Amino acid sequence: MIRLGVNIDHVATVRQARRIREPDPAWAVVQAELGGADQITLHLREDRRHIQDQDLLNVLSLASVPVNLEMAVTPEMVAIACGLERKPRSVTLVPERREEVTTEGGLDVAGCFEPSRAAVEVLRAAGMSVSLFVDPDPAQVEASVRSGASAIELHTGAFCEAWGTPQAGRELERLREAAVLGGRLGLRVHAGHGLNVRNVAAVARLPHVEELNIGHALIGRAIFLGLQAAVAEMKALIAQAEGNR
Repeated sequence: MIRLGVNIDHVATVRQARRIREPDPAWAVVQAELGGADQITLHLREDRRHIQDQDLLNVLSLASVPVNLEMAVTPEMVAIACGLERKPRSVTLVPERREEVTTEGGLDVAGCFEPSRAAVEVLRAAGMSVSLFVDPDPAQVEASVRSGASAIELHTGAFCEAWGTPQAGRELERLREAAVLGGRLGLRVHAGHGLNVRNVAAVARLPHVEELNIGHALIGRAIFLGLQAAVAEMKALIAQAEGNR
């Protein structure tokens, strides 16, 4: 069964617009779990634009499903993850730039191999599973294997941006080829970025994909449906698509 990781970053985005106490991302943990979330994902960015350090501690103490921490490949973030008394089940290493609105591409593991490899080694030694957020590119998948990571998360942004155009088919094929390669090389294959109720089925039908991490679309839909209902809806769509693999 494909796992659904619910990214709660944008609950914090709303809160930080006023820099007050609510809405608290910890509230989203309960609603997401009631909707059937298999994992809670959150990204502690270097600039702390949404999730704060205390949010991470609160989520780790509250969640009854595994927690996946997204973070940059920096000494600060590696130290934070390793220093937590209650650690996340998994860490996903992502690229990060201060000026970006959201993550704009995959981690260049092939081009900046040593920092990624070193971070993977330290995080795994501390007991956490490590995934690398990469573009669906064979060189990046192969470098991820060499880094010692146990999983890759394929960046689905280009496919989602191309949705509804002829380019979408080509981007989906790139994702398929990367997923097949990752599976053949022994990596667990995850995917995420830009997925919503209209395009998620195509990705859920890809071979080897066992986890999808979705945030913005779920939080946006939750404004109208509530988060529990939005998560349950997404779970049903994923299950239906997986049944048609």
